[in-house]
Amino acid sequence: MAIGRKAVTWYEGDWFDGNTPIIGSTDHAAWLGSLVFDGARQFDGVRPDLDLHCQRLIDSAETMGLIPPVDAETVQGLIEEGCRRFGTDEALYLRPMMWAKEGGPGVVEIDPESTGFAICIETFPMPPVGQYALTVSPFRRPRQDMALTTAKAASLYANNGRIIAEARRRGFANALSLDVYGNVAETASTNVFMVRDGEILTPVPNGMFLNGLTRQRIIKLLAADGIVVNETTLTVDDFRDAGEIFVTGNIGKVVPVTRFEDRDLNVGRTAMRVREAYWDYSHSLAAD
Repeated sequence: MAIGRKAVTWYEGDWFDGNTPIIGSTDHAAWLGSLVFDGARQFDGVRPDLDLHCQRLIDSAETMGLIPPVDAETVQGLIEEGCRRFGTDEALYLRPMMWAKEGGPGVVEIDPESTGFAICIETFPMPPVGQYALTVSPFRRPRQDMALTTAKAASLYANNGRIIAEARRRGFANALSLDVYGNVAETASTNVFMVRDGEILTPVPNGMFLNGLTRQRIIKLLAADGIVVNETTLTVDDFRDAGEIFVTGNIGKVVPVTRFEDRDLNVGRTAMRVREAYWDYSHSLAAD
């Protein structure tokens, strides 16, 4: 599935153009879902926190039980090499992946030493600030004793996909998903923040959703500006009372929510301040 008009893939020592086949029909990942990945971005000629994304790929692979065939520094170097195949003004989605090729003696087990590795880089424009409607999903997130919730595992995204599909059938862009206790975890594809009475709040990581790298960066940037983000347990009712809601993630980085359920929301000053702070941070990297 190509998401951009142009893609290149690194696999087994070479770069290939287009939608390159990398997984065989008998590979463990093809039928038992043992693939992990990460997603980073290039925009305006910068690639913020690429080193952290590459390290998270390694961490996810090890959580899956794989033995990474390369280290994070090698992954980063290859991604930077691949980005040079595009113009610096291209907005890119950067996706390194690892997966099990062989199974173990129990069929569903993986052979840790059979790990495959590839990098796909695709053109993908940064979404502008616009209409972004959010609802609440009927589907919940698993606990860490139910799934590999601390890894960016492809197998988790079937649930995420049905969350978005169900929300879009009802006219929304995305949906808050709840944890097994009924508290807000995140959306199907982003972390989420809210503003109430001037205070910024976000669900506290509890092992049932990914503590996103963009989320972490935003919290650090705000702290450097003297603004504390309250990481706490939040309910749907908390979001119904919010003055602002915004989401953070790799695709759009910081996106204000303009409608929650049946209530319209303004693109708030806090969300735009956070977005500007992230862009300032990202552009500062070009001078390093």
